[in-house]
Amino acid sequence: MTKNILAIAAALCLGLSASAFAQTGTASSSSKSASAPAASSTTAPMASSDSKQDIKAMKKQAKADYKAAKDKCKPMKGDEEKACKKDAKSSYDKAQADIKRAEADAKAAKKTAAKS
Repeated sequence: MTKNILAIAAALCLGLSASAFAQTGTASSSSKSASAPAASSTTAPMASSDSKQDIKAMKKQAKADYKAAKDKCKPMKGDEEKACKKDAKSSYDKAQADIKRAEADAKAAKKTAAKS
């Protein structure tokens, strides 16, 4: 009898926690999407300033990550070193592509805000 009650209580707690987690994820994603357009339309100059700072931070982070990755390759020799440097370079190139994409998005957002 106590095993059944314990099993039911455990199942009830698990069910409640899972539904609470699902509601939290849904509520936060809907509140983000609901507040994002309002924030961008009311604070357009500040948003472009923030995006410039974000892009600058992305560039700085990409360079630091690339330097750290290359430094990890220094103790290596031969093909291992070449592969390590190639991986570091490809990661840096991907970061550069992400930066270009962010710059294009910021430029498009600025044009959209200017039209409004």
